[in-house]
Amino acid sequence: MAVADAEVLIVGGGPVGLTARALLERWGVRTLLVERHRELSPFPRSRLVNVRSMEIYRRLGLAETIAAAAFPPEYGRVRFRDTLYDRDFDTVAMVGINAPVPESPVIGVVTSQDRLEPRLLAAAEAPLRFGVELIDLAEEAEGVVAVLFDHQHGAQRRVRARYVLAADGATSTVRRLLGIGTTGLGAMGSFTTVVFDMDDGGWRAQQPAGLYFTARGTFAPLYPEGGWAWFVATPEDVMHADWPELLAHALGPRGDRRIEVSRVQHWVMNACVAERFRQGRILLAGDAAHAVPIFGGLGMNAGLADVHNLCWKLAGLLQGWAGPRLLESYERERLPVARQTLDQTVANTRLMLRVQQRRREQHQAGEADGGRIELPWSERFFAQLGLVLGAAYRSGAVLTDDGTPAESPPATTRYVPTAEPGHRMPHRWLAPGRSTLDTFGEWFTLLTPDPAGWARGRTAGPWRLRVEPLPGDHAEACGLSPSGALLVRPDGHIGARWLERPADGTALRRSLAAITGAEPF
Repeated sequence: MAVADAEVLIVGGGPVGLTARALLERWGVRTLLVERHRELSPFPRSRLVNVRSMEIYRRLGLAETIAAAAFPPEYGRVRFRDTLYDRDFDTVAMVGINAPVPESPVIGVVTSQDRLEPRLLAAAEAPLRFGVELIDLAEEAEGVVAVLFDHQHGAQRRVRARYVLAADGATSTVRRLLGIGTTGLGAMGSFTTVVFDMDDGGWRAQQPAGLYFTARGTFAPLYPEGGWAWFVATPEDVMHADWPELLAHALGPRGDRRIEVSRVQHWVMNACVAERFRQGRILLAGDAAHAVPIFGGLGMNAGLADVHNLCWKLAGLLQGWAGPRLLESYERERLPVARQTLDQTVANTRLMLRVQQRRREQHQAGEADGGRIELPWSERFFAQLGLVLGAAYRSGAVLTDDGTPAESPPATTRYVPTAEPGHRMPHRWLAPGRSTLDTFGEWFTLLTPDPAGWARGRTAGPWRLRVEPLPGDHAEACGLSPSGALLVRPDGHIGARWLERPADGTALRRSLAAITGAEPF
């Protein structure tokens, strides 16, 4: 194969593609990102960066700048109302958003995608081409040839890459070209986002929320300084829809009010997961791999976890310290999580509809002024740390305590921190402002209360490895003896665990080789 134009061609310039670009640049991987639109999306779209995604951005040095442009924590709440200006008939906090949680060194934020993307764009210097669309691709023995169309110049270009990372959305061109089908409910309805401004007289500051669910659609404040979005089912006669009039009706009665509609976007809410996430050297991530309903704010965040899982593996293959088998673990680890995320978001959607139906029943029975609606499902809907922080990977890139690959399917329940292999390493404060999660990056990490003992006669071979001391009380909480250790992968998931230091000085090396699918050195 001729010299590649890029080691990894990233297709799609949304949050997932832009995050992959930043992650791969940290690994020293040459990338080219192409985005068919001529600029970043002007629409708010995703509204939530959850606690796990903020952990990823903390590692990239972006968490503070993302939080600075986001809403304060008190907006991490959902209010249920008949119309926007009615009183709450119920309210619930978003766990991990409205206040810190002991399970993480960071807090998630309510923000708009159009505020997030410019910060991700600035986080890397790798080439990026707007207005360039992938129209065809073919795999060769040592790479992929992609045919790109430049809309500005009306010209085609062939680009060679060692791998292609497709983050090109729910209607993914790459997925279609590969003939990869999907499973799930498919389209769950057509919706419209109306972006507007209005003079609320400071009202929302006294009743803050990230979302206001009403019988006439869902309202969301866009930016701390102002702006709103209204998410509503698309009317049948959309061509003749009077959006200012429809919006005024949905807001409810409240005297004179200035409303200015600035943008209207129609979209389809999909519920599907790709049948597979990989075909040879081409990999799917984000909405290209799993398009899920918006309720619960899990879709974009699942995509960010995809590329966090994938990028270190691509770096290993390209830099020679991992074997082809490592790439098999991407689908094996992330596909089950995608299916669980789909199930959760579909359940969230149905639960929201149930609340609206219960409210209508209260109105019909004359009980609407009788107080709150019981929301026994709120823990499932908003306390989703079991899915966000508790995903357990099971693949050949995870070794059980006896040193064999972990092959059992993952299970997601409520989040209980654990140091078992396959799980995200629990957050523990090592020093003021420094978490166990801060020890991870473009390397493997060995956490142990006995760093000197592990350093004697034990070499890591070609793998980047850092040995970090783990205080005795933290080690005990992780089930380790004073000589034990945890081998943590670059994505923060535990790859192997030794309750005690093995007598065999090659154990660490052999485990790194097994996890990365490399030939033993």
